[in-house]
Amino acid sequence: MKLTALATLTLMGALVLSGCATGVPETDGTPAASATATPAPADGSCAGVSVVVDFGALDTPGITDCVDTGAAETIAASTVMETSGVTTEGTLEWGDQVVCRVNDRPAADETIDVAGEPPFIESCQSMPAAAAYWALWIKPTADADWEYAQKGLGSLELEAGQSVGLVFTTGTETPTPGR
Repeated sequence: MKLTALATLTLMGALVLSGCATGVPETDGTPAASATATPAPADGSCAGVSVVVDFGALDTPGITDCVDTGAAETIAASTVMETSGVTTEGTLEWGDQVVCRVNDRPAADETIDVAGEPPFIESCQSMPAAAAYWALWIKPTADADWEYAQKGLGSLELEAGQSVGLVFTTGTETPTPGR
């Protein structure tokens, strides 16, 4: 799917505002005791929540995992990421509703080069640049298409059988996660 930078920014704004409008569920910050991560099966099946992280132009190996949700009906997306060993950092203005860094990428001192844009360093102060940002995706069922998440990482709840993906997106293309 190709989107203009303005359309991408509009989608990101809608994501942030919808995530902020719903509020953040109260949690004690600890992952559910029953959540565990295992490598994703080669056939793509996962009895829990599938996790896909694609670092794109950041030239870091991707992550594909399966998080067992145990008996929980829903599980916080942030807990799923944490259980998979994926660390995220939000922005100063929007907190964990907007993902700024994944596993410390892009690094606080890393110059990001996007064709047609001046090089920049992501400060994580507010919304990331429309030319380079982390897109949050969900897949409602194993056979569904990937969709932009309608909530931010801090308020997104997932169910067994769903997938969550983060893709570092650059330029005007917004690729979906790899599976």
